[in-house]
Amino acid sequence: MTASDLQLPTRGKVLASRGPSTHDPATHEAFASDAILDNTGTMKGGWVYIMTNRPNGTLYVGTTADLARRAWEHRNGVVEGFTKQGGLSRLVYAERYEDILIAKQHERNIKHWPRAWKVRLILRDNPNWDDLYGRLA
Repeated sequence: MTASDLQLPTRGKVLASRGPSTHDPATHEAFASDAILDNTGTMKGGWVYIMTNRPNGTLYVGTTADLARRAWEHRNGVVEGFTKQGGLSRLVYAERYEDILIAKQHERNIKHWPRAWKVRLILRDNPNWDDLYGRLA
């Protein structure tokens, strides 16, 4: 089976470039500081996202409860680590999950995928590798 044969699952809400609109230590600390429960005591949702420095560049897969904040941190080099060292400031993929624990599991799964599968996941929804940061509300 090749990467082009792979049928990628769509489990959550994907932030796409079309239509209307982590485990480095630094990311772990940022995730650990996110509250997992909302003010009603129910589980918060979460995002799986991919950052890069350029089209077909270095990829970083992460998870967060607050995508806008986390993407801003990557863009501004707020947290020391892999993304800051590599200049990974372009948000090219994001998928929302109702349960942050499911998002974390999906992140772990994606991190074990071959690079070609990750690229195909990005290309499925963002063929031009556009920076999706501007689409965050």
